[in-house]
Amino acid sequence: MGEKLKVVSIYRGFDHLSLGVGLLMGCLLVSLTYVTVYKSDMLAFPMNKRVHGIAVALPMSKEEAYSLISQQIDYQSEPRCSHGSASSHLCENTETIETAWVSSSAGSEIPSQRNEFSAGEVTAGSKIPNSSRNVQSSSSLEDHVDRLQVPVVNNARKSDPEESDSKPMCDTSSHRCDVCDVHGDIRIVTGKDSPSILRVTASPFTDQQSWQVKPYARKWDHGLTRIIEPVTVRSTADRAAAPRCDVTHGVPAVVFSTGGYAGNHFHDFADLIVPLFQTVRQFDGEVQFVVAHLNRRWMTGKFGHYFRRLSRYDAIDLDNDARVHCFGRAIVGLRADQDLIIDPAKSPMGYNTSNFLQFMRSTYGLSRDYALKLAEQQGKKPRLLLIARSRSRKFMNADDIAKLAEKLGFEVLVSEAAKDLAEFSKIVNSCDVMVGVHGAGLTNLVFLPTNAVVVQVVPFGSHEWIATTYFGKPAKAMELKYLEYTITANESTLTELYPRDDPVFTDPQSIHKLGWEKMGEIYLKKQNVRLDLDRFRPVLEKALELLRE
Repeated sequence: MGEKLKVVSIYRGFDHLSLGVGLLMGCLLVSLTYVTVYKSDMLAFPMNKRVHGIAVALPMSKEEAYSLISQQIDYQSEPRCSHGSASSHLCENTETIETAWVSSSAGSEIPSQRNEFSAGEVTAGSKIPNSSRNVQSSSSLEDHVDRLQVPVVNNARKSDPEESDSKPMCDTSSHRCDVCDVHGDIRIVTGKDSPSILRVTASPFTDQQSWQVKPYARKWDHGLTRIIEPVTVRSTADRAAAPRCDVTHGVPAVVFSTGGYAGNHFHDFADLIVPLFQTVRQFDGEVQFVVAHLNRRWMTGKFGHYFRRLSRYDAIDLDNDARVHCFGRAIVGLRADQDLIIDPAKSPMGYNTSNFLQFMRSTYGLSRDYALKLAEQQGKKPRLLLIARSRSRKFMNADDIAKLAEKLGFEVLVSEAAKDLAEFSKIVNSCDVMVGVHGAGLTNLVFLPTNAVVVQVVPFGSHEWIATTYFGKPAKAMELKYLEYTITANESTLTELYPRDDPVFTDPQSIHKLGWEKMGEIYLKKQNVRLDLDRFRPVLEKALELLRE
């Protein structure tokens, strides 16, 4: 007790001024030591350089630096780029990747605990490995990097399980399609009776969700969707009751149906081929198709080249595969906008219609990107393809049309769309003008070179809206020149079947009001075309004029 009193007495004996000076000198000594120890880290920060992102040059441990950055980075901006190849021609460098720069001493390494930022080892000047989301290579930013800086990409952060569990799994706002994009512990239970996609959630307190989705991109067609079986998408927190995995996959799943109108050339593209590109091209082949109403012959035969390019894996039969397949991510349904058109604002990676056309040319080995320019290649004949039809809406005077086109200066091919799509795509791509009656054959415009001319012959019966919607607008979106020729009653073979005072001629709208089937039976199935050559000639002349521009 006496010792303690003695100490207190000595303390009270100090002069207050001397005590203040002592404390000040002690603080200065500590500060000098602090600066000396961390000098290299402080000097490493490039004050004369500015990069989009967050610069950290505080004297702290690397672990503390990563922790600080993780709290400050804005995770909203993502690069629009195919994760398979940062240099892909489909990579749109319209957004700047957000990068945080962590200052470190030369030769140091990022600690292994940094996995929440990067999928693999990163060293200064090296390419950033791909993460589960799309990451640009640091090599594109090398001009901004000195040897003491290591980039940390913002969008590789692990998502918060509770946050992802609380988000709606499905988007049903589109008139064209319902799409579910589900992340986490995903288990796909197959079988015709009740195929389902189950997400096992992290928290028992999270609201459990359940959706019924028909994975075919023509939602508004209620007659069609009645025959497409729904897929149940739901979440559960009961891990013990969830089915055990038979097969675990390291790539995302995309679930869709090849039922519906698949087999009709137009609907093949409008409902499946274009929506598939928009939905899965972002994975650069690393994606697993899970298919309802699987038409394996259609996928491996007619469109074999296309599907092999989109996915490196054999499709799983959703109706008949008895195994439980497990994934880290599953997309149910295909994204779609308008027929044969991709809206980049709604596409996950900003893809557009031109990107799809480039992909098709690459897939089928098509050599021509642009149509013939007569002003630059005088003396060379433009090539015209006349699409012949063997059943309805066929040209009754195809030979005469071909002779007229040749007289005007075209080299003419008359051909019906071939079953071998790879072969026919090359024929179409070799042409500068394509002429056809409204129908599935015109869908082959996807193979035409840019600036080629499409001439759509519209059958009699008030079909202008359908013709423009299905082929006119897509042609313009594909950077093709578009001409439309509507025939008169005199050019229709319906005059051989109905009197001229029949509502078929006098009031076509009344026929439309009878419903699609009745209208289609008369105007689409029973009608053929015999063009008035004098009336049609100016259309071919206009096509030549467009090729001179």
